[in-house]
Amino acid sequence: MPDKDIPTPPSRPAGPATAGGTGPVPGSTTAASTTPAADSDGQAAIEQLALRVAELEDLWRRALADLDNMRKRAARDVEQQRTQERARVAAAWLPVVDNLELALAHSGASPSAIVDGVRAVLDQALGVLRGLGYPRRDDVGTTFDPARHEAVATRSDPHAAPGTVVQVLRAGYGEGDHQLRPASVVVAAGKDNGRHTEAEASGGGGGDDRRNAGAQ
Repeated sequence: MPDKDIPTPPSRPAGPATAGGTGPVPGSTTAASTTPAADSDGQAAIEQLALRVAELEDLWRRALADLDNMRKRAARDVEQQRTQERARVAAAWLPVVDNLELALAHSGASPSAIVDGVRAVLDQALGVLRGLGYPRRDDVGTTFDPARHEAVATRSDPHAAPGTVVQVLRAGYGEGDHQLRPASVVVAAGKDNGRHTEAEASGGGGGDDRRNAGAQ
């Protein structure tokens, strides 16, 4: 039986590629079409960051300027307060100076009148110190306190307990943490210290002489 010719199927018109083909898939986009949009978004973000950095730098400079002005203002306030305080203290002493000048102007008066005038000026000066917060202390009879007293000597005193201030050589002024100076005082010694002090005051070297004589 003779072979029959097999008809050739008609060719399909060109169109979008189906699955497994090499043409573009419907609904897809190429990289070339998305690159300009991404670049535009990145550039906008960079510009916004640059503006934010400039804004923060401006705020930082303003804060530094405000801090500098605050420091200068505080320094002026402190100096003004010091000046006012110095003026207040100086003004408190002006009456004392006036009375001293009056005392000198009447130096030809009787000695007793001069002494009375000087004593009055001293009382006034002590009053000024007291008003400024530095009263004169009477430390005789108090217990020795290193924060308030400066011991310059010790001595035996049968009427005072050891460690008691028995004499003030230079008065102290002020109380607590506010002191102009400590008081220079003589402190009552204990029994042993008292005997030692009295032996030194009465000739001191007797013991050494006796020891030297025994050695010979």
